Amino acid sequence: MVAVVTAENRSAFAGTITQMHRDRKAVFVDALKWEIPVVDDAFEIDEYDTEAAVYLVAQEPLSGAHLGSVRLVCTAGPHLLGDKFAFLCADAVPTGDDVWEITRLCTTPGLTPAAALQVRMRLVMALMEYALAHGIARYTMMTHTAYLPTLLAVGWDIEPLGLPADVAGQPTGALQISVNAAALDRLRTLYGFRAPVIGASDARSAVAA
Repeated sequence: MVAVVTAENRSAFAGTITQMHRDRKAVFVDALKWEIPVVDDAFEIDEYDTEAAVYLVAQEPLSGAHLGSVRLVCTAGPHLLGDKFAFLCADAVPTGDDVWEITRLCTTPGLTPAAALQVRMRLVMALMEYALAHGIARYTMMTHTAYLPTLLAVGWDIEPLGLPADVAGQPTGALQISVNAAALDRLRTLYGFRAPVIGASDARSAVAA
């Protein structure tokens, strides 16, 4: 299952969120060499990890250990694409209460390729489930163009927001993903999951404002 972690329930997931930040540092800073903030030389935490952030977190069923996660931020407030990478959009950056930004999607280091794929599949479906439960019409995100074929293979309805540009030496593009029930049905068929991956109580949990 995938847990929805908001400002309201974050204390119940304190250990898992701490591990998430440690794993993000291992993935994005140590492995990918991104020049982004690191706290106490151990945790990747930036200015968008606020009370407004919502995390979808895949956990190990027995221990609750972090297996993978993604951060969601409403674009009606501060967000990475609008604040720092608007030049990736040919027109205005999409914003609004029904447009949320996807960032920091990762799986914990050390998983087998098959296990990491299972985690990513659950997170992809969780993104659609959460959006449909909370009136989110579109997601925005940035990605290196080398990863674009993988994203297209996911089964999302993706539209580029502009031409790719160089970001820290990597061709990078901004995308928007349309949310609809048909897309979720396609994902469930593609991945072989008929039941929701977010628990019913989590799916209806209040969005952190």
